[in-house]
Amino acid sequence: MRSHLLNDATAQSYRRSVTEGVERVAEKLAATRGPFTGVTPADLAPAIDAVDLDRPLGDSSAALDELESVYLRDAVYFHHPRYLAHLNCPVVIPAVLGEAVLSAVNSSLDTWDQSAGGTLIERKLIDWTNGRIGFGPAADGVFTSGGSQSNLQALLLAREEAKTHQLSKLRIFSSECSHFSVQKSAKLLGLGQDAVVSIPVDRNKRMQSVVLAAELAACRAEGLVPMAIVATAGTTDFGSIDPLPEIAALADEYGAWMHVDAAYGCGLLASRTRRHLLDGIERADSVTVDFHKSFFQPVSSSAILVRDGATLRHATYHADYLNPLRTVAEQIPNQVDKSLQTTRRFDALKLWMTLRVMGADGIGELFDEVCDLAAEGFDLLAADPRYDVVVAPQLSTLVYRYIPAGAASPEEIDRANLHARKALFASGEAVVAGTKVDGRQYLKFTLLNPETTAADIAAVLDLIAGHAEQYLGETLVHA
Repeated sequence: MRSHLLNDATAQSYRRSVTEGVERVAEKLAATRGPFTGVTPADLAPAIDAVDLDRPLGDSSAALDELESVYLRDAVYFHHPRYLAHLNCPVVIPAVLGEAVLSAVNSSLDTWDQSAGGTLIERKLIDWTNGRIGFGPAADGVFTSGGSQSNLQALLLAREEAKTHQLSKLRIFSSECSHFSVQKSAKLLGLGQDAVVSIPVDRNKRMQSVVLAAELAACRAEGLVPMAIVATAGTTDFGSIDPLPEIAALADEYGAWMHVDAAYGCGLLASRTRRHLLDGIERADSVTVDFHKSFFQPVSSSAILVRDGATLRHATYHADYLNPLRTVAEQIPNQVDKSLQTTRRFDALKLWMTLRVMGADGIGELFDEVCDLAAEGFDLLAADPRYDVVVAPQLSTLVYRYIPAGAASPEEIDRANLHARKALFASGEAVVAGTKVDGRQYLKFTLLNPETTAADIAAVLDLIAGHAEQYLGETLVHA
């Protein structure tokens, strides 16, 4: 069994196995004709259930043959131009190269003695991102598993900086369109169900700062503590960006921690034409970025950035076997001192390779392309009498709803849109997302693939309308 360990004696076997795996995936990518096959859980489960994990195949080629039938054949392929659903991006090749390197070397980014240069590369990328945000020399941060963890750590820091042991008095303010991880983090931090105050949004799905001001005043009047304000720079459903300068001013006035969840909108940091949409972000106390959304990185690649690195002490614990206190005096750079995680992948390498090969402008150009495409898609939807589109995009998301030409109740329209999404997914021709707006069923394009065209959007809209019309026609016949 030692022949399967990666070391100096097995380097040639490693090269052959990985090369074969890469070739299989490359062939699959080249041959993919749709984003999905339409397979159902009931269809696929028997093949996976039939695998006896206690009877190894003993050969990587055989395992890859099996993998074709249990995974590769029916995977959802985000690189396809008609995958238009969630915040999943196609990935750039330099990042995939970085993934291959980091997986093989397997550095752990918790301590210097497990990572060496990996630690310094991650720190360099944190400094680079902080510079793009506009933070000063005191800023710091650490890579995380994703936006939910980044938001959790930000709110942990905010809770500790609030300097009160009366957790029931702490309040977090976020828009009604903010990410669910805000509520989840409040629960995990022991703040209770009432800790998150939901602020309504305007017609453009941006937090209403006037209402926020009133809620903050009411909070103070009731003797409560405004712990944090979470502004979103790219909401999951609409891609909307909250009014950051106004929120920053209110955070200053009420002494609240300002966190910006820019998990989606962080791609603007690399844009040469849209960076102004993030004006005010430099006044935040903390920022979440997800490079695996709008920097075209493989999952996972996220970070939490803070304006004052000293606040990261609230996540610091020292263990004698890992990062004893003496290492601080010895100026040994241990990233675990800043992180909620201990063992942690060298995910920063993917972004490092991307910047060294493509540069930030290259990333920004790709993100600008999908934002431009969303503007084209909005024009298509606005001009199409079959659809109601909710709001013009700030980033690359479109929320819309099929509206039949004939009479139909709101409930029937809901069911038609839901059916159309399911039928489209089952066909494998395209994948779109769904959400609810004011209690009604809507569909959603999340455009993160520069290879997608306006013609793709138009074709998918025709497919959706066809499925919805078929459903309504069949419903009418049955009625």
